[in-house]
Amino acid sequence: MAAVQLDLRSLEPGTAPLPGDVAEVAGADAVVVRGPVPALAAVLAALHKAERAAAVPVAWEPADDDDARGLARDLRIGSGEEREVGLAVDDHGGVLLHRGRIEPPTEDPRHAIGSRVGLQAHHDARKVADGLVTRVDVRPDYDAVDSLKVFVTVAPLRPVRRSTGRALQVASDPARILRDGVPYPRPVTRWTWYADPRFRWRLRP
Repeated sequence: MAAVQLDLRSLEPGTAPLPGDVAEVAGADAVVVRGPVPALAAVLAALHKAERAAAVPVAWEPADDDDARGLARDLRIGSGEEREVGLAVDDHGGVLLHRGRIEPPTEDPRHAIGSRVGLQAHHDARKVADGLVTRVDVRPDYDAVDSLKVFVTVAPLRPVRRSTGRALQVASDPARILRDGVPYPRPVTRWTWYADPRFRWRLRP
């Protein structure tokens, strides 16, 4: 199959493409995707599921929003040669490119301030949370190899706990997951993000 071009610039904030919108990339020789971070994430999740992420070059034309601009800087879009990039994934079939979050299971901003969720989290062998927290933020570290940065906010105005490692494993009360700004469809009680050295994708900048 020739190169597949996907124009997903019309995606609403906080939404991801439907699986059928990106299904054809699994058989592509190359992909060009235009749109926000969730558009690129959906393409890479489809390629990862097909075990072709390391083989199919992907070019990304970022949308004009803060997350897309931030990820484009991290990936040095527009500079350098085609290269392999580490791919952070989760145990629910998704990928994480820019920012993930674990938080209390409320979508009503009036109830979000001061809300906390009970959880235990391990970042590699280190226990980074055990009890009530406001949120856990996760970011792939593109300046390192196969690395995730984790930020645990126990309560507002309290110091943030920071750690770096390959895998974050969480067991919790029902919690809300955000993957690159897109909510997972239901609360979860277990979640893992990991930067596995076996997983790569091919960036055509």
